[in-house]
Amino acid sequence: MKTVNIKINGEPVEVEAGISILAAAKEMNINIPTLCYHSDLPAWAACGICVVKLENSPKMMRACATPVSEGMGIITHDPELHQIRKTVIELILSTHPNDCLMCGRNQNCELQSLAANYGIREQPYEVRLRDLPKDDSTPSIILNPEKCVNCGRCANVCQVLQDVWALEFVGRGENTRIAPAADAALADSPCIKCGQCSAHCPVGAIYEKDETGKLLEAIRDENKHVAVQIAPAVRVALGEAFGYEPGDISTGKIYAALRRLGVDAVFDTNFAADLTIMEEATEFVQRLTEGSGEIPQLTSCCPAWTDYMEKYFSDMIPNFSTAKSPMMMQGAVTKTYYAEKIKRSPEEIYSAAIMPCTAKKYEITRCEKMYSSGEQDVDVVLTTRELARLIRSAGIDFNTLSDEAADSPIGKYSGAGTIFGNTGGVMEAALRTAYNFVTGKELPELNIEAVRGMDGVRSGEVDIEGKKIRVAVAHGMANVGTVLREVQKAKAEGKEPPYHFIEVMACRGGCIAGGGQPYGTTDEVRAKRIAGLYKDDAAAEVRASHLNPEIQQIYKEFLGEPLSKKSHDLLHTKYTSRPLYQI
Repeated sequence: MKTVNIKINGEPVEVEAGISILAAAKEMNINIPTLCYHSDLPAWAACGICVVKLENSPKMMRACATPVSEGMGIITHDPELHQIRKTVIELILSTHPNDCLMCGRNQNCELQSLAANYGIREQPYEVRLRDLPKDDSTPSIILNPEKCVNCGRCANVCQVLQDVWALEFVGRGENTRIAPAADAALADSPCIKCGQCSAHCPVGAIYEKDETGKLLEAIRDENKHVAVQIAPAVRVALGEAFGYEPGDISTGKIYAALRRLGVDAVFDTNFAADLTIMEEATEFVQRLTEGSGEIPQLTSCCPAWTDYMEKYFSDMIPNFSTAKSPMMMQGAVTKTYYAEKIKRSPEEIYSAAIMPCTAKKYEITRCEKMYSSGEQDVDVVLTTRELARLIRSAGIDFNTLSDEAADSPIGKYSGAGTIFGNTGGVMEAALRTAYNFVTGKELPELNIEAVRGMDGVRSGEVDIEGKKIRVAVAHGMANVGTVLREVQKAKAEGKEPPYHFIEVMACRGGCIAGGGQPYGTTDEVRAKRIAGLYKDDAAAEVRASHLNPEIQQIYKEFLGEPLSKKSHDLLHTKYTSRPLYQI
């Protein structure tokens, strides 16, 4: 590694050549304030808050986008820089509503924190607010352009990380704002509802549609039996709202908190992740051994990915597993199998889900197959952030709760179900069971390292009785096209597919970094959350989906076998080609 010698605030330091001044200062534990910068995205120096001085030079440089060079002397803080940064923040505030008490980002807003840190108590500039309407056309996220600070993060994440291009800059000068192209509504744009725009927005300009009131209303209804499921990734992130480190596992406390809120039954989406594997692995084995479908098979757990596929790669629909996501499977068996167990009708059960993902709010209504119980299988979805707010508002001291267990018979899960929450986890879980379905034996090494890691695209081989199964894992939608175009090219040339099985997750890192997770997600946070899920898997008594006793029970008592008519009716779905813009 090539290094350079520089000075920061007079202190000499050796750092990697080419890194930004911002990164070099961070290595010395010096915090340079930023607003437009995010470590997931290319720096583009929009806000000007990170300006620094160079010794013996009148120039001021933007630390996020200026690389270090040999001999550079940098001043990061002095009274002049303090005043410049304060002025920039005051100018931003002059075009920003001051209704902080009614904002979803109150006490968790980067602009609010900057204003507090710089002691801004008055507004020295003329206030020039824009009367811009909210866009609440999707069931997932709300765009409030009046609060936009034009940092560009949302457009960058939508275009660079997700390759969706639903958001862009519209207008010029003071009239510049973020909106879908041609001022279309979000629901009519290519938006896949992944919520990465809201996860990266530093203020309250984009946020999830809050539906906590719906769950509370159901809890108050004495005629409703309220059953709640929690997703794999929630257990390693919710605790962050209560002072825990990212990756700390708080599953038992979450179950306990939900019961304190007054719900009747607490289940775990991990159970349905195991159910998904039973269906998806069976489907894969049949495609592989009987030629019953297109190869490669593509995973179908992520609703943002299915939406993207229907819009951008609809020719791949035959390759898609028809298995519903775990959330929708859990909803279906809650209102059928579980309903029969407790002698209640589907309409008497209110099925709620706590998810790391804003697209899940859209998924529950995406097609008629999401009503397979005769009712809407999942009635409401709350994000991890929404559940944290609900727990606080109920006066529950999360940290002092004792661990509790999920309810049966659809609450027990395997380690394979847990790792569904991170990139590579679905693939690893599926291969553990597919190996058994083909060979009748257990996979000798359950940790499949080839599919683990944070590279945007990973590939490898798994030997199943002498047959090399080629697999690929992609996360972050911009990486998906690379893999799928390989498949399309091979098909057009009449060649064997480059892969047999492909896992896709829309968000970088997988569901652990979904659009509804706690704010402030970086690669460091992702790594800790992923480690937490692998820790939960390693500690599990059962680590393969087909060995989960409650999974064996539901097939014996209710479903019959994977891909049976009943399982098709309840646990499978269909896909439709969709235009990028609804006109």
